[in-house]
Amino acid sequence: MSKKTLMTLFGLLVIAMVVISGCSASETTNSDDSSDEGTSENDNASEETADEESDDDVKRLVFGRGADSVQLDPSKVTDGESIYVTNQIFDTLVQYEQENTEVRPALATEWDTSDDGLTWTFQLRDDVTFHDGTDFDAEDVVFNFERWATSAEYVYYGYMFGATEEDLGGIIESVEATGDYEVTFTLSEPNAPFIYTLAMPPFGISSPDAIEEYGDDYFKNPVGTGPFVFEEWVNDDSITVTKNDDYYGDEAKVDEVIFRVIPDNGARFMELQAGSIDLMNGMNPQDIATAEDDENLQIIRRPSMNVSYMAFNTDAEGPTSNEQVRQAINLAVDKEKLVTLYEGIGKEAKNPMPPSLWGYNDDIEDYGYDVDEAKRLLAEAGYEDGFEITLHSMSNPRPYMPQPKVTAQAIQEMLSEVNIDVEIVESDWNTHLNIVENGEHDMAFMGWIGDNGDPDNFLYVLLDKDNAKVGSAGNVAFYKNDEVHDLLKQAQTEMDQEKRVELYMQAQEIIHEEAPWLPIAHTTPPLGANADVVDYLPHPTGSEPFNYLDLN
Repeated sequence: MSKKTLMTLFGLLVIAMVVISGCSASETTNSDDSSDEGTSENDNASEETADEESDDDVKRLVFGRGADSVQLDPSKVTDGESIYVTNQIFDTLVQYEQENTEVRPALATEWDTSDDGLTWTFQLRDDVTFHDGTDFDAEDVVFNFERWATSAEYVYYGYMFGATEEDLGGIIESVEATGDYEVTFTLSEPNAPFIYTLAMPPFGISSPDAIEEYGDDYFKNPVGTGPFVFEEWVNDDSITVTKNDDYYGDEAKVDEVIFRVIPDNGARFMELQAGSIDLMNGMNPQDIATAEDDENLQIIRRPSMNVSYMAFNTDAEGPTSNEQVRQAINLAVDKEKLVTLYEGIGKEAKNPMPPSLWGYNDDIEDYGYDVDEAKRLLAEAGYEDGFEITLHSMSNPRPYMPQPKVTAQAIQEMLSEVNIDVEIVESDWNTHLNIVENGEHDMAFMGWIGDNGDPDNFLYVLLDKDNAKVGSAGNVAFYKNDEVHDLLKQAQTEMDQEKRVELYMQAQEIIHEEAPWLPIAHTTPPLGANADVVDYLPHPTGSEPFNYLDLN
């Protein structure tokens, strides 16, 4: 039996099951249907009727996605699947506007900065409680920042504040409670993206009491102040959050959100068609037209602020440590053909940051497709007869790479034309992350969705030598260039944006020449939704709190 036939039968089975159940995704429950042996049939009937009546009052959103979260302590994760959920549970000091990365008040109501840019003082809300019932105040902010500055496991703190194993605090010299609801940050140097960085989900404020109570298990028992409260996590299946009735901000319009793991794009879309989920990401491009033609469905496009790429392990023994080899592989890949696999949702990338960001260097000319030149460079590098190499790919679709398997196969075929024999190693998302962050690859697919609208979040996080740390690498190419490092560090401390643009333009030229990546595409990721989903505005950073959307 062919794969196509199997998928068709699977789809019919899913639809049949939903029809039999007679309810939509926003009406279903996860209640246990089992009963004790001593319960009578009448008792069962009464309980079922009560459950149905109660369930009618629950407004439930089911979100289908391709992979499970890694963990739910936002300070320890970099993957979008985790941040999707933590965005619902936690608040930051400031938050992004719904449509862009400009910041507005959240846990902090206002702030001011000293003339030298080294002191930031925040006034905090005095009416906020954590989900465990404890009150929020300035000491909780101090606790969280001091926690993040105690260990390299808080990877985003390191990425954004320049922390190292020798200096875990990075540029933040101190965080002090200068009043019950006032907190003051003292920096060792000015930091241009600082206020935008504070809005990033990894800097969501956790309950100190919950961290103390759960200890090492806090990552699966998260407690914040956000619009939804964590309820349940069934590994590789679902995560459930419920409305926070005591939320100080815009109260959620849905009572419950269930994040369901459905690894296959096609199967996930069939569940959307059947009505067993309300919203999904990771659509196959070919399913977009089908959804647009279905009056019960809608396509919602996320603004583009991302990049997909193939990273070369520049620190590994073997061909990828050679600059000419990396340039040759860039020349041997027909990127125009490759991007056809994105079927209209992607455009070719030539730089490690998207053109939607200021500081993008459009003067750089991409390598283009030139097999003869690729062969010449390989011969000069001593690989005239080619070589064998591995390409690590995630099995789960990503917003920046909807079809990783066929993308890997296409690159495998293209590189065979220059005598490079590619072995594809496919892993689930969590395993793939572990492999590349530990540098156990020759080449690997990865991607990035911008966090704060600043070029620093792409160039410094993904390509600076500070972040080429085995075990927690943001720079999975393990690319180390002192000149690039100096440019990026200078750009962080320069408060004049025009001067920052010049520095980023120079850095992109060097990175392009040394080719630690094959940049692939920038996408406008489509999300499929039931027509009853309203007021949903996807954010450029890749995820958003769900307290604004509603179900008709």
